[in-house]
Amino acid sequence: MARIQLNGRKLELKNRHTILTLLKKYKMDSKKIAVELNGKIINRNKYKIVYVQNKDKIEIVHFIGGG
Repeated sequence: MARIQLNGRKLELKNRHTILTLLKKYKMDSKKIAVELNGKIINRNKYKIVYVQNKDKIEIVHFIGGG
């Protein structure tokens, strides 16, 4: 089990997750966001291989188009 902080909310994850599986769990489109893990931006091509660990702090930012 991992206790993490996701966008300021504390969560408990019972299963092991990668960034990608976490995004899928919360129905987020990985093409329209940026992920910061413990203060560092994670490259999109690493979402499948970076595992969420206990005490991680994750911030997810959605891109919004405008004119």
